[in-house]
Amino acid sequence: MEKQVKNITVAGAGPVGALLSVMLAKQGYKVDLFESRVDSRKASIYQGKSINLALSDRGWLALQAVGLDESIREHAIPMYCRVMHDLQGNLTKQPYGKENQAIWSVSRSGINEQLISLAEAEPLIDVHFEHHLTQLDFDSASSVFSTKDKETKHHQSDLLFGADGAFSKVRRLAQELTKERISYSLEYMPQSYIELTIAANKDGSHKLEKNALHIWPRKAFMLIALPNTDGSFTCTLFLNHEGELSFESLNSREKVTGFFEDNFADALPLLDNPVDDFMQKSASPLCLVHIYPWVVNNKVGLIGDAAHAMVPFYGQGMNCGFEDCRILNELIDEHAHNWDHILAAYQAERKPNGDAIIELAKRNFVEMSDLSGDSDFLLRKKIESEFNRMYPQLWVPLYSMVTFSPHLPYSSALAIGEIQKEIMDEIMQLDNIHQEWQAPHVYQLLHKLVLEKLEK
Repeated sequence: MEKQVKNITVAGAGPVGALLSVMLAKQGYKVDLFESRVDSRKASIYQGKSINLALSDRGWLALQAVGLDESIREHAIPMYCRVMHDLQGNLTKQPYGKENQAIWSVSRSGINEQLISLAEAEPLIDVHFEHHLTQLDFDSASSVFSTKDKETKHHQSDLLFGADGAFSKVRRLAQELTKERISYSLEYMPQSYIELTIAANKDGSHKLEKNALHIWPRKAFMLIALPNTDGSFTCTLFLNHEGELSFESLNSREKVTGFFEDNFADALPLLDNPVDDFMQKSASPLCLVHIYPWVVNNKVGLIGDAAHAMVPFYGQGMNCGFEDCRILNELIDEHAHNWDHILAAYQAERKPNGDAIIELAKRNFVEMSDLSGDSDFLLRKKIESEFNRMYPQLWVPLYSMVTFSPHLPYSSALAIGEIQKEIMDEIMQLDNIHQEWQAPHVYQLLHKLVLEKLEK
C-alpha cells in the first residue's frame, strides 16, 4: 500500500527531535528538521538548561534502535548509587538498583550533537538551523519559518511534530489557531536552579567518588553533583525562587557566603567560586506541562517536553522523550504506516504515561531533598531491597520499575508504587523495626501483604 504520508517536518532539533528525525528517516520518510537556535556543534546553546542529563534504560533502548548506544556509552559515566552528604559531612550510600545497575551521566550537548550528526548523515533528512517557526496551518501541516536573514520560508509537508520543548511554539499555536478543545496547564515549581562546578584535581581525577550521584539534602532545598568525563562535576542547586530563604532573598555576598557555609560546608572547599557564580547567574525555572490532545487533525503532533515537560527529580525527562520516539517508531510498523491509526494509538498510549512520570518526578523532589537523609526512609529502602532479593518476581522497588524496567509503562509503575507504599507503611509500624528489620517475621508479613494487595 502506498504511504499516505511521505514528507514530515520536525520542529525542534534537541535530543528528542533529532532522534525522532532519524527514526522517521529509517522508516523511509523525507524529513525536514528545523531548529530556531544556532548549530550546537558551533556554539553553545544550552544557557539556562542543565549541562548534564541522567540516561537510564528507557533512553538506552531508544538509542539502541538507531545504533547510537555504544558510541554514547563511551562518553558517559555510570552512577551506581546515591551518596548523601549530611550537614556534618557524613556520607550515606544508597544503591540505585542491583549490582551493576546504574544511571548514566551524559553531556546534554554531547548527546545532542551526536544525534544531529547522525541525522545529517541520513540522506532523507535536511537540517535547518536558525529557522524560527512563525505560522502553522493545522489542516495541512504547512508551516512558515523566519530565517536568520529575516527571510520568510514557506514549507509544505504531510505531517509535523512539535519537539520544541517546554515552551513549545507548536503547542502555543495549536492553542491560538485551532478550534480544538485543548486542555492545558503550565505549573511552575516553587524551586528554581543554578549550576555550579567542582573542577577536577590537577591530575584530572575526580574530587568526589566518581561513579555516584552526590546529594546534599536539606529539606526545602538541595545540591546535587553529576560526574563528567574530564574529572569535573556539574552541580545543581535547587532552591525556592522566592520567600524567606530563596534566590530572591539571598541578595548579597554576605548572605550567600553564610548560606553555603551553614548548609554545604564539606562542598564549599570543592566548588569553583560558588558565591560569585550564585551572584552572577539568573536562576532558571522548573515547570510541569500537561496538555490534551497531543494530536491535532491527524496533521500535527507533540512529542517530548512539548507534550509533557517535567521536573528533573526522577532523571526521566529525556528518557521519556526518547521513549515517545521508540513507541511511535514501533507503532509505524504495527499499523503499517497508516498515520490516522498511528497517531491515535500514540496519543492513547503515551498521554497516561506522560502524566504518570510528571507526577512521579514532582514527588521525587521530597525524596531527594528530605527523605534521602532520613533514617526511616533509608530503612524502608533496605527492607525493599532485601525483599526484592528474596522474591524478585513479587516485588520490584518503584525506582527500579521506573529506571530499570524499560518495557513497564510509567502509569503501571505509579499504580504499583501506590500499593507498595501502603504495604511499607504497615511494615514500618512494626515494633522495634529498626532493630528487627532483618527478622523472618518482617518478611513473612511483607509476603502476606503483597499476596493480599498486589497479587489480586
